Amino acid sequence: MGTQVAAIVPCHNEATSVTAVVHGLQEAVPGITVYVYDNNSTDDTAEVAKQAGAIVRSETAQGKGNVVRRAFADIDADIYLLIDGDDTYDAGRAGELIDLLRQGPYDHVTGVRRQLSETAYRPGHTMGNRVFNALVGMIFRTRVSDMLSGYRVFSRRFVKSFPALSRGFEIETELTVHALNLRVPQAEADVGFTDRADGSQSKLRTYHDGWRILWLILGLTRHERPLLYHGLIAFAMVAASLALGLPVVAEFAATGTVPRLPTAILASSLMILALLLLTTGFILDGLRRTRRESTRLSYLALPCQAQSPTWPSAAGNSP
Repeated sequence: MGTQVAAIVPCHNEATSVTAVVHGLQEAVPGITVYVYDNNSTDDTAEVAKQAGAIVRSETAQGKGNVVRRAFADIDADIYLLIDGDDTYDAGRAGELIDLLRQGPYDHVTGVRRQLSETAYRPGHTMGNRVFNALVGMIFRTRVSDMLSGYRVFSRRFVKSFPALSRGFEIETELTVHALNLRVPQAEADVGFTDRADGSQSKLRTYHDGWRILWLILGLTRHERPLLYHGLIAFAMVAASLALGLPVVAEFAATGTVPRLPTAILASSLMILALLLLTTGFILDGLRRTRRESTRLSYLALPCQAQSPTWPSAAGNSP
């Protein structure tokens, strides 16, 4: 029995573009099963996708993260491909991304966006993406090229070990951090990125979703690197405590009195809080290690993609 490949296409009001995405995937990867998840569309996205040959399902909880969470739970396949339904990504590259995953073998392949037109990115998105890439790369100590890409390929063991907690467009950040935390074998490949089809509107709200992504990064830092998170706050408190307390100590040494008692109490309180935060960081870091070991074992319980039966290559040639 050949390898099963499933494409997941989240859609909200993408009737003008979903046909091109479905047909592009079918042509690039013969035998692929395309699942279009209609996320409360008010147009005829579902009907158009069905006519194009996709399996149409619906998710009533609004948000791309909710769609991915549902799809990852419901769909059983060996290889999963995630792509937006707005036809901005080059669906014709799907076969190459899948072949790259298998040849590695890798568990995660990211399609790094390369603009095919100067207007593909909305104003501010290029700079925002670079800032987020640099921030996540610094926090998790690795290079990140396009953490917000919506074009990815996954192995089964990646998908089935992924908790999918995000509700909206933060899902790409969560996918990236999950891969970094587990240190799964992964790769990147350039893919074309172009303007949306005429009549199609982006669902991404630049500032609103940007803040949500930033908040998620901070939350994931607290969750995945608690010692760093609490340590930085504790360091700031220690610095403030010393700045406030040293003059009081010096004055006490010189005069034997503490005329600024409120300042002394504040400085000592900050130092105590800093020690408590640092202790909390150590405890949470120990719990994180235990949780990460459990996640790793769940990941290893599923076979590597190299152990799956061979199948015709995405280009239709023999492997």
